[in-house]
Amino acid sequence: MLNCIDNSGAAVVECAQVLKMKRHARIGDRIVIVVQKQRSFGAESGRGGSVSTGAANKVRRGDIRHAVVVRTAKKRQRPDGTVVKFDDNACVLINKSGDPIGTRLNGVVGAELRNKQWSKILSLAPMHL
Repeated sequence: MLNCIDNSGAAVVECAQVLKMKRHARIGDRIVIVVQKQRSFGAESGRGGSVSTGAANKVRRGDIRHAVVVRTAKKRQRPDGTVVKFDDNACVLINKSGDPIGTRLNGVVGAELRNKQWSKILSLAPMHL
């Protein structure tokens, strides 16, 4: 189970497959996910209340999508000798062409995304370690 840190509408997702690899997913890997829990956007409906919570979400529970792993709880040693470990496993949902579905990211992402050419995700992130 991974946390989804973008505003696409998914809160918790489950990894179904790691693409192009026969190992566990690391930071920057593309994976296939299933949305397990939706994020509720009830407070954003505004004064009129005309926007439903389903219209604000770009994904629904049970959807199968692609994602990129941006944080892992497993320790990883970088080439300069530093060891990086995050508190949770997190991902960002992407479409088939590799563009992020959400327009905003919440939380830090790993700097390994730069080596794997995920510059669009790095530009949306508030900070990368």
